[in-house]
Amino acid sequence: MQVSRIATKARPGGRPHSGEVGRTTRERIADGVIVVLMVALMVVTLYPLLYTVFASFSDARRLLGHLGPLVAPLRPYTLEGYKLTLQNASIGIGFRNTIWYVFVGTALSLLGTGLGAYVLSRKNFLPRKICMKLITFTMFVSGGIIPLFLIVKGINIYNTRWAFILPWMISSFNMIIMRTFFEGIPESMEESALLDGANDLQILFRIYVPLSTAVIAVITMYYGVGYWNSYYPSLMFHTKRQLYPLQMFLREVLITNQKASAGDVTAMAEEAYTRELVKYCTVVVSTVPILVVYPFLQRYFVKGVMIGAVKG
Repeated sequence: MQVSRIATKARPGGRPHSGEVGRTTRERIADGVIVVLMVALMVVTLYPLLYTVFASFSDARRLLGHLGPLVAPLRPYTLEGYKLTLQNASIGIGFRNTIWYVFVGTALSLLGTGLGAYVLSRKNFLPRKICMKLITFTMFVSGGIIPLFLIVKGINIYNTRWAFILPWMISSFNMIIMRTFFEGIPESMEESALLDGANDLQILFRIYVPLSTAVIAVITMYYGVGYWNSYYPSLMFHTKRQLYPLQMFLREVLITNQKASAGDVTAMAEEAYTRELVKYCTVVVSTVPILVVYPFLQRYFVKGVMIGAVKG
């Protein structure tokens, strides 16, 4: 024991060997810098959301004249903005349409992506390399908006719900992630299923899908958040307000500058107060549902992405 202590003290710099517990000053400083940067990043990311929530409960008159950061709701607290937002019939229409787009669109996207990824992961599918090159090519070069518009018009889905889903149903990026995940599943399981008389669909849904929970959860989140936040398809292909998603009505609230019809200055001021408060309340109402779902899928997120990205 005494010889070991002497050897440790005699070592240049007094550093313990690899078997001893200890951290150098440089490592502690690096850890401290990383922690500070991550906290700063968290604050920068979280503060806009907190600002919106605080503003939605604030007094409209004080909010319109407030300058600088907002660290708490401005008194007197009020729910008037949420009352006006939920009384708006357009918000109800947008919610119903968005929920339909998210559930139907995500289901169809998962089905199409899974089928395509399974086919591309089969080694006995001879043209898979050519197909992968063509699919990858579409990630960098697209046909453009005008050809897309003409196709939507040509297949008679313009001004229908399907115009919101079908043109963007399958993502090449998501398909590549899922295909890479499928390639990591042992071939012996598929061979055993084939010996038992299973066909490709049975192998996919009874073997591959149960083993791919992590990547399916990640892809589900990608598609679900994408459909929830999307408004551009509706902007291009919908002229009926009954088909608008929630984000289209949110866009109208945030961007459209509606002036008071009357020339009364008081009426214009009151409308400005109300419009400012409703903006924040509408953002909260349209954001909270997707934030509630995210924690349930978060535990699959890193695992699914990393496994799907190991191979090229």
